[in-house]
Amino acid sequence: DSDADDAVEQLFLVVVAIDFGTTSSGYAYSFTKEPECIHVMRRWEGGDPGVSNQKTPTTILLTPERKFHSFGYAARDFYHDLDPTESKHWLYFEKFKMKLHTTGNLTMETDLTAANGKKVKALEIFAYALQFFKEQALKELSDQGGSDFENTEVRWVITVPAIWKQPAKQFMRQAAYKAGMASPENPEQLIIALEPEAASIYCRKLRLHQMIDLSSRAPVNGYSPSDTIGTGFTQGKEHVRRNRQSRTFMVENVIGEIWSELEEGDRYIVVDSGGGTVDMTVHQIRLPEGHLKELYKATGGPYGSLGVDYEFEKLLCKIFGEDFIEQFKIKRPAAWVDLMIAFESRKRAAAPDRTNPLNITLPFSFIDYYKKFRGHSVEHALRKSNVDFVKWSSQGMLRMSPDAMNALFKPTIDQIVQHLSEVFDKPEVTNVKFLFLVGGFAESPLLQQAVQSAFGSRCRVIIPQDVGLTILKGAVLFGLDPAVIKVRRSPLTYGVGVLNRFVEGKHPPEKLLVKDGTRWCTDVFDKFISADQSVALGETVTRSYTPAKPSQLVIVINIYSSEQDNVGFITEPGVKKCGTLRLDLTGTDASVPSRREIKTLMQFGDTEIKAMAVDVATSKSVKVGIDFLNY
Repeated sequence: DSDADDAVEQLFLVVVAIDFGTTSSGYAYSFTKEPECIHVMRRWEGGDPGVSNQKTPTTILLTPERKFHSFGYAARDFYHDLDPTESKHWLYFEKFKMKLHTTGNLTMETDLTAANGKKVKALEIFAYALQFFKEQALKELSDQGGSDFENTEVRWVITVPAIWKQPAKQFMRQAAYKAGMASPENPEQLIIALEPEAASIYCRKLRLHQMIDLSSRAPVNGYSPSDTIGTGFTQGKEHVRRNRQSRTFMVENVIGEIWSELEEGDRYIVVDSGGGTVDMTVHQIRLPEGHLKELYKATGGPYGSLGVDYEFEKLLCKIFGEDFIEQFKIKRPAAWVDLMIAFESRKRAAAPDRTNPLNITLPFSFIDYYKKFRGHSVEHALRKSNVDFVKWSSQGMLRMSPDAMNALFKPTIDQIVQHLSEVFDKPEVTNVKFLFLVGGFAESPLLQQAVQSAFGSRCRVIIPQDVGLTILKGAVLFGLDPAVIKVRRSPLTYGVGVLNRFVEGKHPPEKLLVKDGTRWCTDVFDKFISADQSVALGETVTRSYTPAKPSQLVIVINIYSSEQDNVGFITEPGVKKCGTLRLDLTGTDASVPSRREIKTLMQFGDTEIKAMAVDVATSKSVKVGIDFLNY
């Protein structure tokens, strides 16, 4: 069996992973011939002061005719330089990935709202963004190889948060098909990888010099550990900066040193904290190959660094009035983007032991528009607002005390710590040895300190050096060897709707259906797998059913899912239809067996689920991917 698989694997010359983030995105790749080299994408033009990054902001600009114009810094800067009379016709989107997480009933028709208030189908925006990355990556590969690189030679990996519900994961796949990365006929060309899983795969490869161990920071010559947190990072950054010219990372094909301390059965948590979401996964090692087993289903929530931006916005509303801020965002969208960029670089300068204030430049049009709107100056507003830790400095800046900045982080960091405590209290999560803190928000010394002081006594808190690129590199490794994660936990309960013989006293009378003299109980949920049950990679669950009437020629089997564990009937609240197997037996042999048997198989353990039905007599079969968007 494995040989056949190998033959298929070899077709791709390169694996390209795209980390499509809420605030920033990027890609990395590796040639299947030299899997130990991971190349991170070329530097982007137009980076921001105070933000050194291999990634580009997840922003997209469409022309007034709704055609794709640009992505990333280019989109932001172009939009910004447009005249306000013109810019209101252009469609600018940022931080739109969160919409997939927050929309309860996501469909192919879900809309996104641009900065000017106009709506566009989310699927189009995501497809444009993925197409942009596809073209960038193919262009870089072609330039590097000196000849045109074909899409067919690439295996694509797109990362999504593990806590996303199935519809959002499927939505990403549909967008990628629309962008031409793969197709329903050739789905293997695209892998949807879970962000914390990718991080986990990368963390296994770490050598000691590639990470910072917060717990081993004893006071050094009179410094307290908190001082060294900052300095360790700076040294780390220096080291990375010197190597910045080469965008290639060597991943030694050994299991990293930290890993050599882990024994069979050891557990660790990966906390992936990004711009929009934070997710956590608990993994356990299975030796000898070091395969991973998921111990507790991925959890988390919308506690990303965006929360800090919201708090800043709330603070501005408190000082200048919500009515003004709302108007300003609509009337001067480009200046609002400017203000948030200024805040971003100050946000990154926040640290637990900082004593000097942080200055945020207010765009001229903010000051100007405020005076028109209110009839008095920004300075007057600050004096009158009695927000005592934000002052006006004579150079036209908001001057925030470090306490004021830390207060903006507090609600978000508290939620992360709170959520982690709940995970640590679960019985499956005892004896965790390490906590890997990864993702862009993990660069924040405030978050590092909070996690270390809350959990440092229970496990070692470890941060990879290039923490913002951890997921990207892990996703490349996953694309090179998707079978590395052997056991997952099912996020949902799955089953099919069936008829059972009606049993008095056991079945509710309103479910009784009498057909041809037989008493049936309808709407029974026949469970294939429970939420949070362990499933091995490729594990299949099989059930056999007989059609209610042997002469039935079209057999329809509906698949349902639920977040609840014990489901009795498909009519219960929270049970959703997510697939249909339609087996058409017309035209098969006329001699109908007296008892027809239909085998139904569901395959779990992968990041996506497949189902199949087989008519045993004729071995006619039908396959279906579980579909959460179209029901």
